[in-house]
Amino acid sequence: MPIRQSYINITAATMFLFLCACSNRNNTTQYSVTGADTLHMKYAENIKIINYKDFTKVELRNPWDTLKILHSYILVEKSKPLPEELPRGSIVRTPINKALIYSSVHCSVFNELDASQSIAGVCDIKYINLDFIKERKANNSLTNCGSSLNPDIEKIIDLNPDAILLSPFENSGGYGRIEKLEIPIIECADYVETSPLGRAEWIKFFGLLTGKEKEANLIFSKIEEEYNSIKEKARQTKKRPTVITEMKYNSAWYVPGGQSTIARLLADAGADYIFKFTKGSGSVPLSFETVLDKGHNADFWLIKYNQKSEKTYSEIAADYAPYCNFAAWKNKKIYACNTAYVRYYEDTPFHPEKLLNDLACIFHPELSESTKTSFYSPLKE
Repeated sequence: MPIRQSYINITAATMFLFLCACSNRNNTTQYSVTGADTLHMKYAENIKIINYKDFTKVELRNPWDTLKILHSYILVEKSKPLPEELPRGSIVRTPINKALIYSSVHCSVFNELDASQSIAGVCDIKYINLDFIKERKANNSLTNCGSSLNPDIEKIIDLNPDAILLSPFENSGGYGRIEKLEIPIIECADYVETSPLGRAEWIKFFGLLTGKEKEANLIFSKIEEEYNSIKEKARQTKKRPTVITEMKYNSAWYVPGGQSTIARLLADAGADYIFKFTKGSGSVPLSFETVLDKGHNADFWLIKYNQKSEKTYSEIAADYAPYCNFAAWKNKKIYACNTAYVRYYEDTPFHPEKLLNDLACIFHPELSESTKTSFYSPLKE
């Protein structure tokens, strides 16, 4: 790049940061407004929504230190003037018309809320398996901001998004240079909810951000109704088949923790998850020997993989011969999901009722007239 052009880019970036810093009003501390109306979440534990006359305050609880607040947002409609007095928090003017989104799952949520036109840029585009994102990439109507671990700052400055949506991680150490841009960072901590409906209920927050509050409430009501209907049917079954999940990866076998949404889904589908005793809501690494010892007699085995061809029983045996010691392999009770073609990661987080239906059909086919599944299918010979 010529020296003069580089100087122009640096100067423009510096001016942008200065203007953003001057206009930011996140440090308001004095506040004395009454008449707040708190929206009580039925399932989500890490989010609190408080409606005031001129704005909405959203508090995100720190899921790794529940006595602390992870982030507070002050949502003010763009059509209204900014109130002179506001509580402390990141000010977000809604609806968001130009969002930079880091994950495919939140792109999917925007699309379901009929707000896909508000997605102006994405990170990690090669991992986003959504047709409308691929189409917009092809016609250059979407900005590719590079890797989420090291986003292209100049592209983000040029994009000038209303907000950046990303997933927070424990002890991440912050978000690097993007924090200096003074663009609101929406920390999408939905994935650390410990119940499937708790995570899905976060769609109400995204409805507020996109100006689709009514649509979001209606979508969640349907999800809740269908999920609880399937759960109640499964609860009445007498037999609870045992189940294990996933496969060995290098030297460890990562299983869903006993407090994870997957563990809850398996229980709600009327199954007995072999590793329900494990701690935490994330993945738990176990040795192959431990999984074999405790799960070799499991009735079912659920796996996910990503490859061009469909996995088979013979391929699994060729990959690692000790897999053949599991009863589910011997009895042909393995169900698989090929995420190269199936939108598991894009759809299931905010539609747990669809995944629950899959699991109920697998474990208790007698509960439904149709055994059609959306994600899992019997492993082929």
